[in-house]
Amino acid sequence: MPSRLGLTLALLFVPIAPLAHAQSAQYVSASKCRACHLPESKSWEQTKMSQAFELLKPGVRAEAKKAHNLDPDKDYTQDEQCVQCHTTGHGAPGGFESVEKTPNLTGVQCEACHGAGGEFTKPELMSFQNKEFKLTDVVAAGLNPKPDLTTCQTCHNDKNPFNKPFDFETRKAAGVHQQFPLKYAHE
Repeated sequence: MPSRLGLTLALLFVPIAPLAHAQSAQYVSASKCRACHLPESKSWEQTKMSQAFELLKPGVRAEAKKAHNLDPDKDYTQDEQCVQCHTTGHGAPGGFESVEKTPNLTGVQCEACHGAGGEFTKPELMSFQNKEFKLTDVVAAGLNPKPDLTTCQTCHNDKNPFNKPFDFETRKAAGVHQQFPLKYAHE
């Protein structure tokens, strides 16, 4: 089994951009990720990202909405400009469509940053059947193991009415989920 340092070094040399075929992958939701990544999932559940969709509901964070000239009593859960950042995969194949059709993709879930899991969570790649999968294989299938500033700027940008100065390095250090030791080798 390689050392954690070895895995970290290997990650530095893995190409991050998913292949074109992986960009059309279907979204599977955080519940699929949770099965193997329970500590990360529990950590993510404590973040605002997991509850991002709730912020769009009438009356939620009314003072913050008023401060940004938004109607605090309006239901923003169907507002196209809002749901693109408060859901997972909005506008992409298999991504969020509506609360009625895809309730499992509300909030900013794993796939919003790590890519649609429909391809890289297949049993022959990343699964309980293949616990020691090769990282290069799942990256080739669309996994983004190390989201970067560009990933975050998809939503943290000047178009966002709640945009505050976004300090990527500070956010990265705090982590959406803490760094947990990997249970299995993923060379």
